[in-house]
Amino acid sequence: MIKSKLKQITLLLGDIIIFYFSLYLALYLRYLDEPHGELWEQNSTAFTWILLIWFLVFYIGNLYNLKNLGHKGRLVENYFKNLTIALVISIIFFYLFPYNNISPKTNLIIFAGIFSVFFLIWRFIFSYILKNRLPKNNLGVIGYHPHLEELIKEFKINPQMGYDIKFIILDDNENINPKIKELVEVFDENDGLEELSSKYKITNIILAKDVNNSPDLKRRLFNCLPLGISYITLPNFYEKITGRVPLEIIGQSWFLENLDLADKKIFEFIKRSADLIMAIIILIITLPFWPFILLAIKLSSPGPIFFSQYRMGKDNIPFKMFKFRTMRIENNNYSLTEKNDKRITKVGKIMRTTRIDEIPQLINIIKGQMSFVGPRPERPEFIAELKKNVPFFDIRTLVKPGISGWDQISGEYHSASVSDTIKKLQHDLFYIKNRSLFLDVTIILKTIKTVITYQGR
Repeated sequence: MIKSKLKQITLLLGDIIIFYFSLYLALYLRYLDEPHGELWEQNSTAFTWILLIWFLVFYIGNLYNLKNLGHKGRLVENYFKNLTIALVISIIFFYLFPYNNISPKTNLIIFAGIFSVFFLIWRFIFSYILKNRLPKNNLGVIGYHPHLEELIKEFKINPQMGYDIKFIILDDNENINPKIKELVEVFDENDGLEELSSKYKITNIILAKDVNNSPDLKRRLFNCLPLGISYITLPNFYEKITGRVPLEIIGQSWFLENLDLADKKIFEFIKRSADLIMAIIILIITLPFWPFILLAIKLSSPGPIFFSQYRMGKDNIPFKMFKFRTMRIENNNYSLTEKNDKRITKVGKIMRTTRIDEIPQLINIIKGQMSFVGPRPERPEFIAELKKNVPFFDIRTLVKPGISGWDQISGEYHSASVSDTIKKLQHDLFYIKNRSLFLDVTIILKTIKTVITYQGR
């Protein structure tokens, strides 16, 4: 069984080889001679910094997400969007930090063209290998839940992910969507689990039901251990694939098993220290621009410069959150923002898209009320209603709210509806469970990309 991380590392190693081969070929075409000696040494050293910049941009841009390999048109479009960003940063880098007095911008353009051809060819070849040549992780499922339908369809659409659900075993009381039977074989609990697992060469069995209530099922699962099968619960598998915790199929025991707050004390200390230092630095850097922002807000519509509103913070303690005002005051009932909200001014739309309106929240970070990364804070007046309709909603207040978060970089727009709030909470629970310095840095970098590419809301 080839793990996803190993596939991504293989993809990255191929990119590195292509990177230096493309540089060699670009220098050869530019100077019509084999690049060697000082020419190769100077350019390869300078371009090594470019390699780090490019692959960081590509990672942030999801070019190492295996799911995206299956859509060629989308892959090409996404690549050239990220290439544009990488090129701009590279040109700025060469202007600011010329290496050994060289500024190989012409070489960079030639290199970018050659690299793009080989990069995309390598992606298409790798995608073909994943789909058609590498062995799949054959999965068996015990029990059923509607979330399985989402996973089954996902694996059918994206075979390069390397998962194939071979069968589902149900008991007499479980019903299943008839359409699923067209995609996956379904057996009853009397069929031999050991025989089916051996026949389909199962590598993992997903437990979509509590096996503790069935001693016979536990015995049969135990008997499959010699086959080298691993077991994983449906909530954990769903989380691994989607980056969301399936709220509808977890109970209180899930939180007891997965949310060990005491284990995160060192992380929280480092995070708080980094928040404080970064907030002070960014506040100092942005302060000279505040007069221009304040003037633009005043000219856009009458009203105060700042907008403040109470939000619910960590441990359900309310605090006053600050932002630059982006909406008109007249005829504003301060209801939740909607898509294409007409209350937003032209200046406000720009500030929202670029996240400039959230700069005053640096004050909330310095005061310890917020973090750069965390669940977005909700308004207290809506929380009572949300708690009635969304299970475990209060759990998101176990950590500090953030300016950006795992949900904000998910690529989905979530309204204030109950169904969308459930999706937001699924992302928030994933973050709370898996929060780490690496995850925080990833969220911050992807947030920066959202700002640069003008995709904010």
